[in-house]
Amino acid sequence: MLRNLLTTTFLAAGFTMAACSAPVSEDAPASPEAAAAIGPAMVSAANPLAVEAGLDALRNGGDAVDAAIAVQAVLGLVEPQSSGLGGGAFMLYYDAQSGDVTVYDGREMAPASASPDLFIDEDGSVLGFFDAVFSGHSVGAPGAVAMLAMAHEDHGELPWADGFTAATGLAENGFEVSPRLAALIAGVAPRTPLDEWEATREYFFTEDGAPLPAGHLLQNPDYAATTRALAADPRALYEGPIAEAIVAAVQAEPRPGGLTLEDLANYQPVRREALCRDYREWSVCGAPPPASGGISVNEILGLLEPYDMAATGPDTVEGWRRFIEASRLAYADRDAYVGDADQVFVPTEGLLDAGYIESRSALIDRDTAIPTATPGTPPGMAQPGLDATPDSPGTSHFVIVDSDGDVVSMTTTVESVFGSHRMAGGFLLNNQLTDFSRTPLDAEGHLVPNAPGASKRPRSSMSPTIVFDREGEFELATGSPGGSSIIGYTAKTLVGMLDWGLTPQEAIELPNVVARGDVVRIENGMDAEILAELTAMGFTIDANRGEISGLHIVRRLEDGSLIGGADPRREGIVGEP
Repeated sequence: MLRNLLTTTFLAAGFTMAACSAPVSEDAPASPEAAAAIGPAMVSAANPLAVEAGLDALRNGGDAVDAAIAVQAVLGLVEPQSSGLGGGAFMLYYDAQSGDVTVYDGREMAPASASPDLFIDEDGSVLGFFDAVFSGHSVGAPGAVAMLAMAHEDHGELPWADGFTAATGLAENGFEVSPRLAALIAGVAPRTPLDEWEATREYFFTEDGAPLPAGHLLQNPDYAATTRALAADPRALYEGPIAEAIVAAVQAEPRPGGLTLEDLANYQPVRREALCRDYREWSVCGAPPPASGGISVNEILGLLEPYDMAATGPDTVEGWRRFIEASRLAYADRDAYVGDADQVFVPTEGLLDAGYIESRSALIDRDTAIPTATPGTPPGMAQPGLDATPDSPGTSHFVIVDSDGDVVSMTTTVESVFGSHRMAGGFLLNNQLTDFSRTPLDAEGHLVPNAPGASKRPRSSMSPTIVFDREGEFELATGSPGGSSIIGYTAKTLVGMLDWGLTPQEAIELPNVVARGDVVRIENGMDAEILAELTAMGFTIDANRGEISGLHIVRRLEDGSLIGGADPRREGIVGEP
């Protein structure tokens, strides 16, 4: 018998917003002593140095949150193109002893001076993407550090300062530039102003102006100073000299931004209710708005549930056709309705309502492509909105399971590759505010849900996910970077494992299929016959392209052991203490 969830259950919707609990078995440990039994542990993350830092935290008696602090601090140093101290994150945390699932929202926040016209130029035109990204307008108050501090206060076992030891040592002593980091420095430099800013030019390029090569020993004393300051006080990023350096970088020309010391001092992370919905014999939990992943991943699964996906595996055109159509419909709803639910109405309950899902799912029951995937009208809404939000893939995801069975699934980002390219304290600042719709009004002059606004959090595609079985036992955790494609990447792994019986690594290595809008992007490796059949059905296919996900997964097997997967498209690994 399942213990009742402690928060509101939307019976008609078939999903729950679980602030304090995931399904928990009656067999859950009855005392702290029972919960203390040592079990397997695992870290899957995008860089071996970060994985090792997380494993060290576990070896030293830390739990999943302690390990997450260490992983994030190192990732921000060795994988600065993707995440860091100057960015934001969403974390799902599962406490195995209590059965609680908590979402920690460390999404960046727009300054109090922001208006819907944040990305409208003086002549009334919408700023071009790169003009917006590399302006101070793009930088929001960073949230990852404050969010980790909140999670540590709730759950950490080791001293807060211990989480920065590995990163401080690597920053002082140096680390080898990885092949991927070197390739991105070289690839970005000719197209964007990474080498035009003094701080990034001095850090990412040699004295003669060449991009740093792979294997170069890179030291970052400024980062070490920042991590020391944060080890002493997590608010050091939001008040004092580091905060002053952030504001100076944001307010520098060209196109200075409006972020102030007051905006930084006022930033606070948020504990939110996990969004959980049943899928077949599992419960799938994700992050609610301003993250769109929890809604959209669950909507994709809900749209697929009436169909026998197990009978149409990854080697069939029908399996992929259904996945594509479910993705197209869910993305259309996401683009139309999801924003910062603290400031605009988001029909979360309506989008996951059982009747609404059933009506949308019926659209998939056909032999040819849906001509145009348009948003539906979920309960509580009169009409959809417009969206003009770009797709930016600079993000990272990691999963940690500690020996007590606690789980962290965390997606962390600076938004575009190398964020805004503005740097302070040895770390890059985000360009997260370009996750707002740069066009703030629809054709009728109404504000769209994801329009910029004062102290507003931009919509995110981040989809950290934890899945439980019907007895309330942890089943798996997954997630990915990839801009709006995160939703498709993550949903692919869930279908791959839950419906198609694949291992985490096999699910990761399936070709990525992203169907947002009327063009279906399909990665290299898809069977040519399947591509031809999809085209014959009327789909517009952009095939044989790269889709650089960064999926990381840990799954619990029936015997209680753990199996992990790391995306070969990046540089991640899976490690055990």
